[in-house]
Amino acid sequence: MTNYIIEIATTDFTTSKAAVEGGADRIELCAALVEGGTTPSYGTIRQCREAFNTTLFPIIRPRGGDFLYTEEEFQIMLKEVKLCKELGCDGVVIGMLLSNGAIDVKHTEALVNAAYPLEVTFHRAFDRCADPFEALEQLIDIGCQRILTSGQKPTVTEGLDTLVELVKAADDRIIILPGSGVRKENIKLLAEKSGATEFHSSLRSSTKTKMTFIHPAFATSEESYINPCIHPEEVKALRNALYQ
Repeated sequence: MTNYIIEIATTDFTTSKAAVEGGADRIELCAALVEGGTTPSYGTIRQCREAFNTTLFPIIRPRGGDFLYTEEEFQIMLKEVKLCKELGCDGVVIGMLLSNGAIDVKHTEALVNAAYPLEVTFHRAFDRCADPFEALEQLIDIGCQRILTSGQKPTVTEGLDTLVELVKAADDRIIILPGSGVRKENIKLLAEKSGATEFHSSLRSSTKTKMTFIHPAFATSEESYINPCIHPEEVKALRNALYQ
């Protein structure tokens, strides 16, 4: 039987705790997941590391937006990679591009070297690169362990044909990690069609505040009174769907 890995993207300590309770194999720890994820705070990383034995990969992304970074932003990323290593994380998630859509090989390699012996996932900046198969070979040479990708489409179902080709081209030299739109309804088909054995999902949901006082001027404000959440049973259902 295939040993599948389920990675859950979380946005804070509370959602990370829920993902762990649901049986996630790995946590991609983020802040600002609505922006695609940015680097979580020192306190969040440390508390998650101290609380959970689950494999922990913080994302290293200094801001939302594109993946073309300044030298100053790279220096921030370098410091954060080293911090994650000091805190005992199992890996980090990175991604840097050049203005022409190529992988920023120089700076990506520097981050991989700084992270060693931690594992490194190259995130969905890969889906914005100009030539995914050239990028695949470059990331193998650099020493990344996996690529998070939706097959250069907004969702994995749209990018399934490219995912199939990427898994073939990877040829067990690097892990192709499908993500973006992975749900219990499609994960079994994705596994069968692509041959991938690791899957990434955020399973994002929301919950109403437990505040008893709701200021009338902000009563309809999601920013004020709606919190992100993950339901542990949804994580379990995602895993169960793979083995049906």
